[in-house]
Amino acid sequence: MEERRSTTNRIQTDVLVDYRGTHVVLYHRVRNLSIGGICIESPTVEPLGKVVSLSLNFPDLHQTIEVTGEVVWANEESPRDMGIRFMELDESQVQTIRAYIKLAGQRGE
Repeated sequence: MEERRSTTNRIQTDVLVDYRGTHVVLYHRVRNLSIGGICIESPTVEPLGKVVSLSLNFPDLHQTIEVTGEVVWANEESPRDMGIRFMELDESQVQTIRAYIKLAGQRGE
């Protein structure tokens, strides 16, 4: 199946993420973020199709959201990173991500 990247706005960010999959990885950098998913920089990457639990920390909003995502691509070469598509976001989670994207846009990120 061909994977198509979401056409939603993607922003560069300084948000931190904790994820739990095969490994537990704490306080790692999110390279970019959209309503559809994220790109995480990490010393280890998960296999394609792996479902992971994510805690996205938005310090500027004083909020953390817990979401589930699926690894849709992974780069095992340096810099190691992976793309994770969000699964079943609720309206509150969508609103938090939108608020952060709006805030980041106002700051010119």
